[in-house]
Order: sequence, then C-alpha cells, then structure tokens
Amino acid sequence: MSVQVYGCNHVAIEVDDVEKAVAFYKDVFNLEQTSGGEGDAFFKLGEHQFLAIFETDKVQPANVRHFGIMVRDEAQLEEVRQKLTGKYKIKLLPPFRCDFHDPWGNRIQVVDLHDESLVWLLPYAEVQKVGIKFNRK
Repeated sequence: MSVQVYGCNHVAIEVDDVEKAVAFYKDVFNLEQTSGGEGDAFFKLGEHQFLAIFETDKVQPANVRHFGIMVRDEAQLEEVRQKLTGKYKIKLLPPFRCDFHDPWGNRIQVVDLHDESLVWLLPYAEVQKVGIKFNRK
C-alpha cells in the first residue's frame, strides 16, 4: 500500500487573545468563521481547508515557519497589503510581496492566483469557480 496525499486539511496557529485574532482575520481576509468556543476559533479557507486558532498562554513567534493564503489577483493582494500596513501598522517582510507576522507572531505569506501557481491547483473546484482559463500553446 502506498500513501496518497490529497492536500492540506488545516493549519493551526496560536494566539494569546482569540477574540482579537478572530476580529483581525475576519477584517484582513474576510474569512468565514465556521465555529469557535472558549479559547478557539475555526475559519473556512477555500473549499476544503480550514484555519484553526487556539488561545495559549505563551505564543512562540515564527521565523521561517509559515503558511500561505492565496487571493484572487494583484488587486486583492494590494488590498491586503494596504490594510496590513495602514490600519494595522504591520511591516511586510522582504523580499516577498506580502509576507508578514500577524500580531501574535505567526508568519503568513499571501500570494495571488497566477499561471505559475495554478498549474498544481487545476483539479480544485476553487479554480474552476473563479473561471480561470489557460491558453494552450
């Protein structure tokens, strides 16, 4: 028997204030919260994945460890950058277009859908829903 991986089910991050984290992630990424309780919250990420947020007493900041969020296009990427740097005064991490540490030290990389990143996404319903088409050469 060989293992076949179908994707990433979820990403879990730690924060020291789950209510503030819920407000931040809803505001910056317009995420849909699916559930939550005392000390945790869960958000839908696309069709098949979710973000789990857990409150903890001691948060360990991330250096290279990170997760990526994919948005539609450069305009949406710019909207995220503006909100992060303007409203939240968060510094973007070069040399990437939109890497940052959230207020709890979790490192996030935001990318947009473009031809190079879509090649491996073709089977997903999200790509088909947004109407992305590829030109065959």
